Amino acid sequence: MKSPREPDLELRGRLIRSLGSLREMLPGSFVERKRACGRPNCHCADGKRLHSQFQISVLIDGKPKALNIPAGLAEKVRQKIEMRRRFDAAATTICSVNLKRLIKEKEERQV
Repeated sequence: MKSPREPDLELRGRLIRSLGSLREMLPGSFVERKRACGRPNCHCADGKRLHSQFQISVLIDGKPKALNIPAGLAEKVRQKIEMRRRFDAAATTICSVNLKRLIKEKEERQV
């Protein structure tokens, strides 16, 4: 006999199966700054058409660090940091489902 569907368990299973796609995730925050390069003849010297500078802000050995990211890698790095946000959201949901199930199991044992 097939047990009744449990939407929470189905959700938890889907989230756990999706975690493999997040294996390239990176920690930290992605930062894009606009700045002048300092060359007097550059287009950025007028202060309007500034250059983009990409960085990630991370903790390394417990200390905050800003790592410069080449422009050619910026979008790839941004996506990998977004993967971490999806991982965190999935972990929160999985823990919530598990806690709900624990509370239910505990209440059933007390009856």
